[in-house]
Amino acid sequence: MSTQISKHLLSIPLLLGMSFAINANDTPSYAIAIHGGAGTINEADLSEVQQQAYRDKLNQAINAGHVILAKGGDSLDAVQAAINVLENSPLFNAGVGAVYNFDGKHELDASIMDGKTMAAGAIAGVTHIQNPINLARLVMDKSPHVMLYGQGAEEFAIDQGLNLVPNNHFDTPHRYDQLLDAKKKILASEAKNYDYQASVNQLDANYKFGTVGAVALDKNGNLAAGTSTGGMTAKRFGRIGDSPVIGAGNYAENGACAVSATGHGEYFIRYNVAADICARVKYQQHSIIQAADDVINKRLLDAGGTGGVIAIDAKGNIATPFNTKGMYRATKVGDEKTNIMIWRDK
Repeated sequence: MSTQISKHLLSIPLLLGMSFAINANDTPSYAIAIHGGAGTINEADLSEVQQQAYRDKLNQAINAGHVILAKGGDSLDAVQAAINVLENSPLFNAGVGAVYNFDGKHELDASIMDGKTMAAGAIAGVTHIQNPINLARLVMDKSPHVMLYGQGAEEFAIDQGLNLVPNNHFDTPHRYDQLLDAKKKILASEAKNYDYQASVNQLDANYKFGTVGAVALDKNGNLAAGTSTGGMTAKRFGRIGDSPVIGAGNYAENGACAVSATGHGEYFIRYNVAADICARVKYQQHSIIQAADDVINKRLLDAGGTGGVIAIDAKGNIATPFNTKGMYRATKVGDEKTNIMIWRDK
């Protein structure tokens, strides 16, 4: 760790399926969608109290973005505000509540993209940034670069006036239990077959991904997308997933669409999922519903990739397909009722 970062931290006290779509009118004024990750979300495993906690937090997050849009604010600001709420909740794998890497630390990734200018900002492997999406926004707005990594990204954060937090700011007991379980399975598998790749691939899908994100259309017709994550449980060797990769886990282009993804990142990178969906809308004139469905439930699924996306087009039509058991998500078009769902039909 650099001297600059070390000195900065000394002053901080240590702290312990099938597509679901919302169709907008031909000329909607604004719309927003958010997700809190897809995975093996079994209804039987979540009590009514737990389900309500997720729904309440999703409602809080989408309202944070919606109020900005309703006042004529920018889609980028709406996306950032919604993601901040999710990053600050221990319920999701981003910010507080982020998973642990193999060494028991947290490495965070995020990206944001402006559909109007095609500008983008991303950060990867940061360990002391309270709200990674905020640093991604600063990379986009205040640097000549698109992606910054690790210590360098944190030095830039300090230059921009962001406060750093100790890594254990992100600790949560349930994520630590997940780490212990994942490491036990990985080490047992490695001892048996001496194959790191196979030992990770055999893990349940819930160890491999978990992300938060938002997409929005503002009253000026500008699209934006953002994604933030703690990555994969027990990840090693500086692994980076799709969330900070523009075109894979995040993409926005005015006139086409905006997409935020959640899933097994290696597949989303290889199949360029977010950009592929928008390309189908832009060049093949597919609806956002068809484009997102075809990529998630056909192309990606056929390849063995699991996960989902939230996607919005230039008219405010929203698609939220996923090929896992569930995906935490919420949508709101204009002043219509907010839709909050976890499974396919509720």
